[in-house]
Amino acid sequence: MQPQHIAELILSGFRNHYKLFQAITAKAPLAFAHRDWQKINEISKLRISHYDDRVNETIAKLKSLNEQQIITLDQTCWLETKQLYQQFLRFHPQAELAETFYNSVFCRLFHRRYFNNDFIFVKATLADAPALPMEVEYRSYHPVVDGLRPTIRKIINQFDFKAPFVDLERDIRLLVKAFYKQAPDTHHQAWQMRFDILQAPFYRNKAAYIVGRVVSESGVQPFIIAVLHHEDKGLYLDALLTKSSQMRVIFGFARAYFMVETHAPSALVRFLNQLMPNKTLAELYNAIGFHKQGKTEFYREFLSHLDHSNDQLVIAPGTPGMVMMVFTLPSFGYVFKVIKDTFGESKPFGRDTVLKRYQLVKSHDRVGRMADTIEYSNVVFPLARFDSKLLAELHKTIGSSMIIEGEWLIIKHLYIERRMTPLNLYLENASEQQAFEAIEEYGQALKEMIAVNIFPGDMLLKNFGVSKHNRIIFYDYDEVQYLTDMNFRALPKAKSYDDYLTNEQSYSVAPQDVFPEQLCTFVTANPVYKQYLLSTHPELEDPAYWRQAQYNYKQGVVSHIYPYPAAQRFIHYW
Repeated sequence: MQPQHIAELILSGFRNHYKLFQAITAKAPLAFAHRDWQKINEISKLRISHYDDRVNETIAKLKSLNEQQIITLDQTCWLETKQLYQQFLRFHPQAELAETFYNSVFCRLFHRRYFNNDFIFVKATLADAPALPMEVEYRSYHPVVDGLRPTIRKIINQFDFKAPFVDLERDIRLLVKAFYKQAPDTHHQAWQMRFDILQAPFYRNKAAYIVGRVVSESGVQPFIIAVLHHEDKGLYLDALLTKSSQMRVIFGFARAYFMVETHAPSALVRFLNQLMPNKTLAELYNAIGFHKQGKTEFYREFLSHLDHSNDQLVIAPGTPGMVMMVFTLPSFGYVFKVIKDTFGESKPFGRDTVLKRYQLVKSHDRVGRMADTIEYSNVVFPLARFDSKLLAELHKTIGSSMIIEGEWLIIKHLYIERRMTPLNLYLENASEQQAFEAIEEYGQALKEMIAVNIFPGDMLLKNFGVSKHNRIIFYDYDEVQYLTDMNFRALPKAKSYDDYLTNEQSYSVAPQDVFPEQLCTFVTANPVYKQYLLSTHPELEDPAYWRQAQYNYKQGVVSHIYPYPAAQRFIHYW
C-alpha cells in the first residue's frame, strides 16, 4: 500500500468520525427543546464511546487492504505517510483533532517502542501554521445600531431554541439589571460596547448556556447566560455569571462534557481560553467533549512541565488506599493512580470491577461532585524522577503494571486526576467555621450524587477532596454503584433484653444492603463532625430518603443540579 493511500484512508476515517460526532451532538438542541432529558444523557454517553469505534473501523479498513504491510512497520513508508498526512492538515479546520486520530490509529497498530519518535505527532506540528480566526466561531453584535435591549433580544432569538420563552421581555430586564450589578465597571452607553457571542449554545443536563463577552473601553467582560425550561410554560433565562471563578466551575473537571456544535474546535477553545485564562487547553477540550484531544494536550503539558522542573515524583499525601497506588509530582497539580496487584480483604472484587466502575463514572453525569479521570496506557516516565521511597512502593504494590527499560519506567495502565486536598486532611487544619462548611458541603455532595443515581459506596472523608473553590469532590470510584442497585434498610430493633447485652449482629446482611443510620458512625469518629452533618443533612440517616431517591430515578425524574450559587438565579414568580 502506498503512503498516500494510507494517509488518505486515515484522514477519511477521521472525517467520518468528526461528521458522525457532530451529527450526534446536533441532536442535543432538539432533545432540549422537547425536554427529553433521558435523550440528553444518551447523547452524552454515546459520544464517549464513539471515538474508539471509529479508530477501530479505520484500522480494520487498513488491514483489509494489505494486512501484512500494515502490521509490519515499514519505517520509510510510515515516515512518508506522516509527512503527507501533515501536509493534508495545514489548512484543515480540525487539524489538531486529526493529528490525535492519526496517533490513535498508529499506536493501536504498533508496539509502544515506536510511540516517542518520528512516526507520530508527539508534539503539535502545526503550531506555526496559519491559525483559524476565532471569528469563525462567534458573531459580533453592536448595540449602537439597535439599542441595548433590542440587541439582547436579537441575540437570544437568533439562537432558535425551538421553544417559546415564558416572558422574554421580563428576562431581558432581569439580565440587564444583573449585569449592571455584577459588572459595575462596564456601565457604558450602548454605543460604547460590543457583544461577541459564540454561535452555538452549550448543552448539558437540563440547561443550555449562552457564552460570550462584552468588549468596551473598560476592557473585556466574559459572561455566561443559563437558559432553562419551566416544566409546563416554556423557556426562561435563569442566571447571569460574570465572575471568572464561577465560569471555571461551570467548565470544571467535575462535570459532564458540554455538547456544542463547532466547525473549528481550536478557534472555539482559544475564545474560551481568553474568557478563562487559568484553564488549560486540555481542560477546555475535555469540557466540550473532545476528551481524546484533551488527553493529547494534557500529555504535552506534562512533558513540557517535566522539561522545566526538577522535583521528584512522590507518594501522594493522604491515607493510602487498598485498591489504588497514588503518586504525584508536587509542582504539577495532578495525581497518578494505578490499580494495585492485590486488594485488601475488605475489597471483595477484582481489577475488572475497578475498570468498569471508573468507566461508569466517565460516562455518567458527574454533577460537579465527581472528578474527571484521564485514562492512559503505556505511559513513559523518566526513572530518575521517582523518589526512592515511591519506587520501592511501586515495586511492592503495582509490580505487574510496570516495566523498567533503561532510563525509563513504563506504567501499563493508569488514571490521572486533578489533585485536591483530602477532606480528612483539610479538616485537621480547618477553623471551626471552615469545618462546618466543609461537612455541610460533604452532605450536599452526597445528595447531589444520589439524585443522579450514584451510590459512592465508600463514603469515608478520605475519599473526598477539597477543590480550589472549596467544593467537595468525590474521587475514589472502586466501590461506586448505581443507587438503584442498592437495598436501603433500617437497622433492626432489639427484640428482647438479651439483644441489648450483646454486640453481635442478630440480623442477616446481603452484599447490597446499606444501613443509612450507620452513616455518621462509619464516616467519621469525630463527634463534632457527626453533629455538623446531622444538623445540616439529617435526612441522610433516614432509609426512606434514600429509597425515595431510588423511586424518583426509576420514575424518570431527572434532577438538575445548578452549577452556580442560588443567589445568582433570577427571581421568577410562576
